[in-house]
Amino acid sequence: PGLRVAREFDVARPANARTMPPVYCVDWTADGFSDLSALSVEDDCFKTYTDERLAAAMTSFDVHAGAGDTQFLLTSAYLVFFMQAGFAMLCAGSVRSKNTKNILIKNVLDACVGAVAWFLFGYGFAFGTKDGTKPNSFIGSGNFAMKSIESAGDVAFFLFQWAFSAAAATIVSGSVAERTRFEAYLGYSFFLTAFVYPCVVHWGWSAEGWLGPWRTNGALLLDTGMLDFAGSGIVHMVGGCAGLMGAWIVGPRTGRFAPDGRVNPMPGHSAPLVVLGTFILWVGWYGFNPGSQLGLVAASSPRVIARTAVTTTLAAAGGGFSAMALNYYLYHVWDLIAVCNGALAGLVSITAGCSTTEPWAALICGMLGAVVIHFASKLLLKLKIDDPLEAAPMHGFCGAFGVLWVGFMAKKDYVAEVFGVDGAGVFYGGNGKLLGAQICGIVVIAAWTCSMLGAFFMLMKKMNLLRTTVEEETLGLDESKHGGSAYAMELVKPVPVE
Repeated sequence: PGLRVAREFDVARPANARTMPPVYCVDWTADGFSDLSALSVEDDCFKTYTDERLAAAMTSFDVHAGAGDTQFLLTSAYLVFFMQAGFAMLCAGSVRSKNTKNILIKNVLDACVGAVAWFLFGYGFAFGTKDGTKPNSFIGSGNFAMKSIESAGDVAFFLFQWAFSAAAATIVSGSVAERTRFEAYLGYSFFLTAFVYPCVVHWGWSAEGWLGPWRTNGALLLDTGMLDFAGSGIVHMVGGCAGLMGAWIVGPRTGRFAPDGRVNPMPGHSAPLVVLGTFILWVGWYGFNPGSQLGLVAASSPRVIARTAVTTTLAAAGGGFSAMALNYYLYHVWDLIAVCNGALAGLVSITAGCSTTEPWAALICGMLGAVVIHFASKLLLKLKIDDPLEAAPMHGFCGAFGVLWVGFMAKKDYVAEVFGVDGAGVFYGGNGKLLGAQICGIVVIAAWTCSMLGAFFMLMKKMNLLRTTVEEETLGLDESKHGGSAYAMELVKPVPVE
């Protein structure tokens, strides 16, 4: 309904009608085509179309529309997966050179282990259904190992959601970098991707989940559900909270905190890699946020996608600018790493509301996100929690802020257009129900993730499988675990010139 179709029909033309225009516009309404007589203007030039020909034309349109949506979803999945390269470069540049191989192999295996976990269990727990089974609002119950996932659209959707799960898992590698055992990290990656993250996805994005706006088997939470368009809470908070628990339980890097409480700086070894990673992630976010519309052909989709791309851009820009200004005001330094983290904090913050926020407000959202990551990082240092990449502040705290932002700044018309529910942010005339649903989502996601991953990391610690030895950490995990340094820095003897 409401979709305007422009289509070239195979008109039977007489020999003297060579200049007859081939393209006609037909209004598709809830009752079908509106006025079919418009297709038969002159008996000697136009052929009246039968119901069968019109049905064939619409069938052809549906096929092409489905192919367009599938291609859009696949392209978005490729962009989201390319973010793994951004995470890898960001992580490598933010750690000391002696641990570069270690952090990179974890990033690579996040994709590998995550793909297996998502294929076997994750997708089924997140979106799976089974005929004859009562819909479950807590967890999915079918389609494990892609059983009965056959259509092109469903297969593309599987791939797109796997790319999201890989992003959630990779976040944690930065929080526990430079001192965590490889075996524990592999176990965590599988557990998060196979069970913890899929449950949250089911709550917020499936048609049966109790938390989201898409629920069809019961009433929506506070009449709106939690609105999280692309995953500030569902993706980033899960990864950030998991990283927070890992950083806390594994403990700080050796020498990070002095006995008198001072914080000893341990800067990363490559600012160029950090910048490269930031830009790759920024590009990948154009698959992450606009791609979450999941289709291109529906009448409102191009408008939503374009608006989402603009708000994503402005939030990143606002975050980078705000971080630069804040650090110069506090420390009188134009801090490159802070600008990169500020831009990423802006991207995380806008992810939930990218489709329901006005462009001018997205700029403010990104600027506030940079403030959130700055003070969240200071809080963790006060608590003596060592997060080398500030992953928990960036994804956990800014993710929560992004979910909360929707409760204040979601525009009513945009909410109806994107989610089909009647709700608005408090500053747009909302009655507070949407804000309440957003707060409920923040609390539940944080509690679930922290309890599940807290228990996992505690178990690994109890079994002495979590942390490397002090000697291995001091030498560097590349030398002690991965066969040598990531960089060939040995001197080469010059060849004598005759």
